[in-house]
Amino acid sequence: MTVFDAIILGIVEGVTEYLPVSSTGHLILAASMLGLGKETGGANMASIKEALDGFEIIIQGGAILAVAGLYWKRLRTMAQGCVGVALPSRATTESRIGFGLLVKLVIAFMPAAIIGLAFRKTIKAHLFFPGPVVAALLVGGVVMVLLKGWNQKKIEQHYEPGDALARLTLKGALIIGMMQVLAMMPGTSRSLVTLLGGMLVGLPPVAAAEFAFLLGLPTLGAASLYESLNVLKGGSESIHKFMDALGGPLPIIVGLVTATISAAISVKWLVKWLGNHTLAIFGWWRIVVAGSFAWAVYAGWIAR
Repeated sequence: MTVFDAIILGIVEGVTEYLPVSSTGHLILAASMLGLGKETGGANMASIKEALDGFEIIIQGGAILAVAGLYWKRLRTMAQGCVGVALPSRATTESRIGFGLLVKLVIAFMPAAIIGLAFRKTIKAHLFFPGPVVAALLVGGVVMVLLKGWNQKKIEQHYEPGDALARLTLKGALIIGMMQVLAMMPGTSRSLVTLLGGMLVGLPPVAAAEFAFLLGLPTLGAASLYESLNVLKGGSESIHKFMDALGGPLPIIVGLVTATISAAISVKWLVKWLGNHTLAIFGWWRIVVAGSFAWAVYAGWIAR
C-alpha cells in the first residue's frame, strides 16, 4: 500500500463512516479501483476485504477520534454521571442526564453486539459479495428517496425546547439498537438505520444524528478491538507481516490522520445539512453508487 492509497482510503472512510451511504460499500469499491487485494488471489470481494481488514480497523479509529473530539462535552457529562452514581454527593442535574444518556447508549449497543458476535462469521461468509452489497445500497437509497416527505415533516415539526436526547426513552433506545442490527448487512449503513430509528422514535433529525454518532463510539470501538485481537493472536511474526504488507508505519499514520480530519468535517457538515434538508440526496447518491458497483462487477473490476 502506498501513501496515496492510504490518503484515498482515509478520506473515503472518514467521509462515509457517519454519512448514511455505507462506508463498507465505498471502501470496497475504492480499494478495487486502486487495485488493492488483487495480489492476494484475484479481485474478488472476500480477498480484498481480508487484505484490508487490518488497515480499516486503524483508520476507523480516526472516525472514532473525530466524534470523541467533537462531542467531548457529552462524553464528559457521561463520565461525571458515573462518578455521581458512585458518589451521590457529587451528583448534579447535568451528571444525571449524562448517566441517563450512557444507559441509553448501552441499551442501543447491546442488540448489535450480541447478534454480531453470534453471526459475524456467517454474515461474512454469505453476505460479503457484490449482490447483497449492491442490493443493500440500492434499497437503502430508494427508501430515503421515498421517505423524503416524511423526513421533511420531521424537520418542520416543532419540538420541545431543551435536550432531545434527555427525553429519549429506554424503549426508544432499544428500538434504535434493533434497527442498528440491520447494518450488519454490508452496504446497508449503520448511520442510515440509526438515523431513521432515531426519527422513528421521535427525535429531531439533528438529535437522531448525534445519537448515531455517539452510538458509533462503542459499536466501532468494539468491532475494532475484536478484529485487533484477532491480528494480535498471531504474535510478533503476524504483526511484522501486517506492517510489511502495508509498507511500514507511514501509510498507517497518514490513513489515520486523514480519516480523523475528513470524519470531523463530514460530521459537522451532516449536522448542518440535517437542520434544513432531507436525506434524499444521500438516497440518490446510494443509487448511483449501486449502479457503479454493479458496473464494476460487470466490467470485471470486482469478481462476482
